[in-house]
Amino acid sequence: MCYILEKPNKKKSHFPFRLNILFFSVFLLFSILILRLGFVQIVYGENFKRDLERKEDITVSNPVPRGKMFDRDFKVVVDNIPKSAITFTNEGFTQKEMLGTAKKLAQLIDKNTDKVTLREKKDFWIMKHPKLADKKITQEEKALLANKKMTDKELYKLKVDRVTDAELQTLTANDLEVMAIYREFISGYKFTPQIVKNENVTDKEFAVVSENLQSLPGVETTTDWDRAYAFKDTLRSVLGKVTKSDEGLPAEQLDYFLARGYSRNDRVGKSQLEMQYEDVLHGYKSKVKNITDKTGSVIETQPVTDGKKGNDLVLTIDMELQMAVDKIIEDELWAAKRSPGTVLTDRAYVVLMDPHTGEVLAMSGKKIVKDPDTGIVEMMDDALGTFTTTYNVGSAVKGATILTGFKTGAISPGTVFDDTGLKIKDTPIKKSYAYLGRVNEIDALKKSSNVYMFHTAIRIGQGHYEYEKPLNFSNPKAFETIRNSFSSFGLGTRTGIDLPNEQTGFKGQSKLPGYLLDLVIGQYDTYSTMQLAQYVATIANGGNRMQPHVVKQIRHSAEDGEELGPVAQEMTPTVLNTIDVKKLWMTRVQTGFKKVMQEPGGTATKFFSDVKYSPAGKTGTAEAFYDGPLRSQFGKEPPPVMNLSLVSYAPSTNPEVAMAVIVPWAYQGKVDNRANLKIGRKVLDTYFQLRNK
Repeated sequence: MCYILEKPNKKKSHFPFRLNILFFSVFLLFSILILRLGFVQIVYGENFKRDLERKEDITVSNPVPRGKMFDRDFKVVVDNIPKSAITFTNEGFTQKEMLGTAKKLAQLIDKNTDKVTLREKKDFWIMKHPKLADKKITQEEKALLANKKMTDKELYKLKVDRVTDAELQTLTANDLEVMAIYREFISGYKFTPQIVKNENVTDKEFAVVSENLQSLPGVETTTDWDRAYAFKDTLRSVLGKVTKSDEGLPAEQLDYFLARGYSRNDRVGKSQLEMQYEDVLHGYKSKVKNITDKTGSVIETQPVTDGKKGNDLVLTIDMELQMAVDKIIEDELWAAKRSPGTVLTDRAYVVLMDPHTGEVLAMSGKKIVKDPDTGIVEMMDDALGTFTTTYNVGSAVKGATILTGFKTGAISPGTVFDDTGLKIKDTPIKKSYAYLGRVNEIDALKKSSNVYMFHTAIRIGQGHYEYEKPLNFSNPKAFETIRNSFSSFGLGTRTGIDLPNEQTGFKGQSKLPGYLLDLVIGQYDTYSTMQLAQYVATIANGGNRMQPHVVKQIRHSAEDGEELGPVAQEMTPTVLNTIDVKKLWMTRVQTGFKKVMQEPGGTATKFFSDVKYSPAGKTGTAEAFYDGPLRSQFGKEPPPVMNLSLVSYAPSTNPEVAMAVIVPWAYQGKVDNRANLKIGRKVLDTYFQLRNK
């Protein structure tokens, strides 16, 4: 029997087939992806690249309040008053969109139209009546434009010129209001907030605009600020001014500020302290980044930095003392005007300074002015004049003359001259106000001998005096020697005060010997009140010329709930130079100054002999020529007038205050109203009364 064995059936595997399908599918998908990527890169790559490049990151800076100013006792002098404001930021809107927003906003607020110009009215009429404006252009003119023989700008100018007054009369009050708002919209740069209204914004206006912001693209309600002055007009000319919101950056300093990251409509200090310390007071603006798409629309806003308001200034000025000095000057000026020969008298200046630190405690100037329109006469602040105007000051400079004589060897302590007047050929006799006998340098200061100073100057010039003979000098550098010495005290040079526009004074040009004699008695070159204060402070402290300054500290802005922030910078006393004199020489001059005010026969004794604070100083009277606002009434020859001055410090030992007073054009004729001494006495009395209080 035969068996046939059958082979079992082997099960067929489908795994390789499925794997192949998987590989093929992956291959196919990758092929499609690569083809798609290639298609995107080749066909649309340039377009996407251009779109990406057209996206912009634009940083917008938002202004912050300026720093405050305090006096030396931390009383607020200059502050910020918040006020409601409505702003507009052009985020890439079209002209049509901005005009539409302006129309909506005009329904919600009252906008002053006084600043809308004739040209702007014509532009608005053209925008409102485009078809009528087009009809003003002839076919010939349109052909010139088509043939590129006329530009769009030239064609538009023709439209503007052809808008008639009658057509402008059709603009309604609402149209002008829309125009006034629209002009604010377009007055700035893209993404730069513009003030639309910040004056007299009512609570109702602020609220209704805030409620409708969603329908007013680009419009925001915010808080603006104005400078506020706690002491009104006191020291205003020195505190300075800030540009208004519609002024922006000063044109003459535009490049300077733009290079430092300012926006064109930023408010900045434009004079004196506000300008001098702009970098300190301005602060750091908050910044946000606006990311725009290719159409210029903002698609995202990202904060960059938080704003920080400006740092504060603490001044060296004592505002209570400042106001008291202002009042004294006002009262004495009006009183002087009641004396004869005071038609030209219209101003006076006082500076009080710490002789050891240069801190200016008060700087006061007052000027009588007449309004040309109303004829009203009033007193105005002119503290600025303490360092921007200069005058002949007379004998007040004689302390510098004596010390110059010591330094050059022209005289020595105890040198005596006879006070007999000098008669130089072809020159009126040069003398003191009276014959004072034989005097040394101390009595020459006490009694104010001109002749003593003349002999000192002759010796410095290496000259020889003989009655009715010409006066010649063998030292050709006599003028230079004396002026260089005077400048070491601060006379005829910049004091270095931390304020702009300081004036150095006028230097006489002639080098004739007779003018050298005038120079040493303060009747040739001119000096400012600040220079006199620095000069007498140098004598008071024993020879250090201190740099005067009106800023004592810079402080970080205070946090919420705090009155003052921490000190950022302390202004330390600066010695500009030290007078190269022996201690004995300085003591002799200080003794002479003390006798001027305390010993019988001194030129100021009648006003100061009864005080307890032991003053020292020097009076001055100079015959000068009037150079004030009434000069045009006198033709080519202005009349001679007398300037009065006074320099002083007190106490005479260990002094704590130095003072300078100038009363220009104090009187004409022979009646001396002594305004310098009256002002000086009251000012020093007030200083010590306030100090003791």
